[in-house]
Amino acid sequence: MSDASGVVLRLDPGEVASVVDVLCESFFDYPVMRWVLAPASGGYADLLRDLLRYFVTARVIRDEALLGIGRPGRLDAAALVSRPGGLPSPPELAVLREELWGRLGREARVRYEAFGAACEPLQVDAPHLHLNMVGVRAAARGRGLGGRLLEFVHEMSSDDATSLGVTLNTEDEANVPLYEHFGYRLVGATTFGPGLRTWGFFRPDRDQTSPS
Repeated sequence: MSDASGVVLRLDPGEVASVVDVLCESFFDYPVMRWVLAPASGGYADLLRDLLRYFVTARVIRDEALLGIGRPGRLDAAALVSRPGGLPSPPELAVLREELWGRLGREARVRYEAFGAACEPLQVDAPHLHLNMVGVRAAARGRGLGGRLLEFVHEMSSDDATSLGVTLNTEDEANVPLYEHFGYRLVGATTFGPGLRTWGFFRPDRDQTSPS
């Protein structure tokens, strides 16, 4: 893998650690991460790495997309893409999930599941891809890498006969106009914790309309 042209590449499982590094740096101070992990015992950085490693590993186990820009072992940006309503999760993923919450604790799990329940009404009733996370290292910001990842996911959806568009959520209000700039339409927003809010978006593929 080369970053000479700054192209977005599909990553193999050997890049899991590098993807986790990018996301840990990008989401270290993200409010929802701080809120979910606040009750857990142990160092926050280690707990965050455990949680994000599970997210990335889940994509690998489900044969979903890991995307990145950078060089081997040192990505500048990364994204995770899933397919809601796709194949059932294999049993090994359930095992990893229980191991994760065994480490993070019951309170962290309750908060995470409360966040998931808040996002549920913001889902769209149409086959689509979901952009789970997109992150860019601090040193690489301002180069448009996040936008390249977004546009790559849009192309993935357009090329997929079973997808009508892309959804995502953000818990940072500053991101709302950014996603609207990239063609996303606000589905709705809801509060899920003290001072915490999530915004749900859908970007229909060309010639598609927003689902009702």
